[in-house]
Amino acid sequence: MAGWVHHLIIAPIIIPLVAGALSLIVDGANRKLKGAISLVSTLLLVVVGTILVAAADAPVDEKWSGFVSTYLLGDWPARFGIVLVLDRLSAMMVLMTSLLGLAALIYSFARWYSVGINFFALFQFQLMGLNGAFLTGDLFNLFVFFEVMLAASYGLAMHGSGAPRVKAGLHYIAINLAASSLFLVGVSLIYSVTGSLNMADLANKVASLEPESRVLFEVGASVLGVAFLVKAGMWPLGFWLPKTYSAACAPVAAMFAIMTKVGVYVILRLWMLAFGAGAGESAYFGSSWLLIGGMLTIGFGATAVLASQDLTRLASASIVVSSGTLLAAIGLGTVDVTTGALYYLVSSTFSAGALFLLIELVERGREAGADVLAVTMEAFAEDDDDKVFDDDIGVATPGTIAVLGICFISCALLIAGLPPLSGFIAKFALLKAVFSYGAVITTVSWVFMALLILSGLAALIAMTRAGMRSFWATVGRQVPHVKVIEIMPIMGLLFLCLVMTIRGGSVIGYLHETASALNLPKTYITDVLETPYGKPGKDGGVTQ
Repeated sequence: MAGWVHHLIIAPIIIPLVAGALSLIVDGANRKLKGAISLVSTLLLVVVGTILVAAADAPVDEKWSGFVSTYLLGDWPARFGIVLVLDRLSAMMVLMTSLLGLAALIYSFARWYSVGINFFALFQFQLMGLNGAFLTGDLFNLFVFFEVMLAASYGLAMHGSGAPRVKAGLHYIAINLAASSLFLVGVSLIYSVTGSLNMADLANKVASLEPESRVLFEVGASVLGVAFLVKAGMWPLGFWLPKTYSAACAPVAAMFAIMTKVGVYVILRLWMLAFGAGAGESAYFGSSWLLIGGMLTIGFGATAVLASQDLTRLASASIVVSSGTLLAAIGLGTVDVTTGALYYLVSSTFSAGALFLLIELVERGREAGADVLAVTMEAFAEDDDDKVFDDDIGVATPGTIAVLGICFISCALLIAGLPPLSGFIAKFALLKAVFSYGAVITTVSWVFMALLILSGLAALIAMTRAGMRSFWATVGRQVPHVKVIEIMPIMGLLFLCLVMTIRGGSVIGYLHETASALNLPKTYITDVLETPYGKPGKDGGVTQ
């Protein structure tokens, strides 16, 4: 990899760190300057993320011999020092985080940034924690970046105050502190057995562990897995998620759409590295738990989607469904299924982020208690009288309502997995992989297919019901005042899903290479452990 591009690996961590620090230094009253700093930082992250994706995807014979590139901080050996690792998966996650962050940040400029003086600093620190978690190559620094990310999210979860938001935020803090404690216990057990926390080094040692040590290692991995599954929202560990996400303000909830994906990412990364085909007796350890737990989570999430009478609850339940789908796909463990899961991960994150932003604009046109009144009218089979209905005939739909309606329909298609958008391609890719030619068709395959289809049907029913109440019901309906700066981020995220649809072949090709590398991690392990360290010698080599 070209020298200057190689040093960009640390940029997604440094840029938001500097921006967050500057935001704290700037006087609290000068929020425009804080916003400008945050905007420049996030735009730079998008540029850097794009370059890193191109570098990771470059053929080996070009100057960017990407695929896997290891960045050693302080030139310490990877097994002992802080190491950042860039591959296709981490580059994709960094770019996805930056794009979602940019949309949420621009949306916040309409009004949410002014509710708290430290919004921009917390926002940048959360981006730093997210990017660090995706790029780090060892468990200790994964814990550090997790805590940075969570510490920022604690403040963002309660941004805007209000009793429901504070109550949900305190529950969120308590649950994640407990999960962080499990994280430390699991890491300690693993270190006591292997003497290392570097992911590549752990993967290299698993196959040769003694039986007694292997048991302790698997116990540590199980404890660590529980901590990640809490963050990923697996049922029943994700009971906290719907309340927290639905209580958060719109731009924060949109950013939280990627928080569960961090837990999924870490499980995918560690499970493929440490418990892949080369793990000896520990090969595919815990796969059945991931598969069963993921399918149960889909079922729970789909039920919650149908039961939700509130749009924010519905969106939060759809996050649970997406987490369950991804965890079940990881449990299946084939290259093609992982490819479909990665495509689904990106599509569901962008669509959920767009929906969280859109909900506030839709609810702005509804009077308080209108949803409850609509449900009551449905329960007692009471409709608007014919006179009101007749008066509405021929009345043109306002432009604002039309734009919001189109965006809402797009979100519904994406979340339900209906054509022609990327949500359909994602689910089709998953089902095609499960029932591909030569694959062993089992009862699990049929159950997974049924859950995937039924969860889409549940989302379609719930979104249709919510859309009719929000856009067609006469009870409490008015045209909301929507700023361009609020609708553009939503359209931008939906446009990204459209691009994923149009360029589906290229995206699937990139993700297939990513999945292949995850299922055969030898290149990752070799590159990390054999990266030269030390100061450059006179002959241009390194002294070790």
